[in-house]
Amino acid sequence: MCNYCGCRDFPLIGRLSAEHVEIGEVARTLRMAVDRAAYAEARDLLDDLLALLLPHTAEEERGLFAELREEGTLTGEVDRLCGEHAEIHGVLAAVDRADPDWDRVLGAVKRLHEHIDKEEHGLFPASVIVLPIPAWDRITA
Repeated sequence: MCNYCGCRDFPLIGRLSAEHVEIGEVARTLRMAVDRAAYAEARDLLDDLLALLLPHTAEEERGLFAELREEGTLTGEVDRLCGEHAEIHGVLAAVDRADPDWDRVLGAVKRLHEHIDKEEHGLFPASVIVLPIPAWDRITA
């Protein structure tokens, strides 16, 4: 995760980054469980991942992303990231628990890691630059 720009000093970004670490750890553990064919464990980890991911992305979209759309500079990137949220959620939530397509799950996990990297090293630092202080006040209210 990023620690060079200071964006984690903004409470929301710090919290979202900490959640990224937790989400990333569960996603890595899920991948390892699938790799060693521990499928019962992988199913539980998939549920754990969704339980972390869904409220996290909802908070991003309701708070930070809404303010960035309003500001206008990063709307295209926000739209792309929201599309990635929908795609990743769609794959992970639709897994047939009786007969999971683990290759598809692992593809979504890989996209999730790439997605987190875009937010950590792109959107979060850029948001600190483009959003005015009143926007941060609204986000944290």
